[in-house]
Amino acid sequence: MQFNSRYPSLNSKLYHEQMPSPLKGAKAGHFNAALADELQWSEDEKAEWVEICSGQKTFPEFHPLAMVYAGHQFGQWAGQLGDGRGLLIAQILNKNNQTIDLHLKGAGSTPYSRMGDGRAVLRSVIREYLAGHALNALGVPSSNSVGFTTSEQGVQREKLELGAMMLRTSDCHIRLGHFEWINQYQPELLKEFTEKCIEWHYPECLKAENPILAFATKVIQNTAIMIAKWQLVGFAHGVMNTDNLNITGSTLDFGPYGFMERFRPNWINNHSDYNGRYTYQNQPSIAHWNLWNWLNHLIPLATPENKEQFKQDLADSLEHFEPTFLEYYTHGLCQKLGLPSFHKDSFDCGMAFLRILQTEQLDYTDSFLRLQRKEYEAIKDDCLDRRQFEDFLAQYESIRTNQETDELDGEMFKANPVYILRNHMAQTAIELAERGDFSEVDRLFKLLSQPFIKQVDLEKAEDLAPLPSDVPEVMVSCSS
Repeated sequence: MQFNSRYPSLNSKLYHEQMPSPLKGAKAGHFNAALADELQWSEDEKAEWVEICSGQKTFPEFHPLAMVYAGHQFGQWAGQLGDGRGLLIAQILNKNNQTIDLHLKGAGSTPYSRMGDGRAVLRSVIREYLAGHALNALGVPSSNSVGFTTSEQGVQREKLELGAMMLRTSDCHIRLGHFEWINQYQPELLKEFTEKCIEWHYPECLKAENPILAFATKVIQNTAIMIAKWQLVGFAHGVMNTDNLNITGSTLDFGPYGFMERFRPNWINNHSDYNGRYTYQNQPSIAHWNLWNWLNHLIPLATPENKEQFKQDLADSLEHFEPTFLEYYTHGLCQKLGLPSFHKDSFDCGMAFLRILQTEQLDYTDSFLRLQRKEYEAIKDDCLDRRQFEDFLAQYESIRTNQETDELDGEMFKANPVYILRNHMAQTAIELAERGDFSEVDRLFKLLSQPFIKQVDLEKAEDLAPLPSDVPEVMVSCSS
């Protein structure tokens, strides 16, 4: 590995150094060899992946640390939070010379554990491991993982479960909540911290007339793009607290997530989300709210003589969110439909198709695939309101008339995955893994590596459709 240890250069009030606490009887779960290659792991490091991913081996170039931050959880101020079960164990350069964090999840309690045990269970580790891999393969910026290990040690949740650890990777673990903590508890650190965020993650902003405003705008735009990509693949994060969004617009800390199956925009995929705050349909507005809250924590960076203008400029920067989101979402939706994004009626046509999916409770992923394959009669046969689909189809074919349909069809194949990580697929892999069989984890890992390509030798029938309507959905909680 090539180390680039920069977070420890910050004020020590922003973190707590400690060693991981390995679980008893650590055993191999699954290893992401392709990612290890991308991160320039040596052959010796690959051979020691179980020791590294279980906290038994650390590196002299980096002292493991837990970050402190704060946040709003479900819209309410939650005070001081922090890495309660995770440790940043290294910062290294990948093949593109980009700095990547190695973050060990389930590494034991820290000063920020808030009465927790600092552990993770195999169930949640497998879900995050597969989802991060799936999102990256779908082209959605996300954390990933080099590997995970299981153990012989039990961890108490609603019941006694197997403890596990995962070595997560991300381009950034600095969250919106870092700024909330600094302003509440150590405001004198805000200026230097913000300068480092710009230097490390948005160096192009240093050339702007006002680097802080340029930085704010880039964070807003990148977050909007990430949310648009979530919506396009039907991904619901489940817990969009301010401490779970980072400053680079890459997906982080998704626990009770879900990939949309039957198209229900108000589907609550986190059963702790009693009021449906973090449903799929609310994700754009929640991201906007989180960013608005974050911008308030940049106000102290203004000089006394320009404070009011700086506040207005920050407010103006938030106006980039909606057009950026709509631009990327509209282009992506048109690509999924095989419609030209420049046509004045394409977006309305896309909305009409989504209304059909919602009204008829059709599968989101499969319906786009059937449209791609021109299985129009099959879709219509699944609709109670056949006229609604006929009206859509007439508009759809009218827009495509006189267009380069071969090119549009090619774009559809790039935009519509054959495979998503359905909750029941992950659950089957978890149940086998809890009995010591990781073959299904491996199968899903391979399947989700190429989600846009049909893989008849790997797929199972249950990979392609939601559960029958009379079978209860898998419920997912924040407990992990």
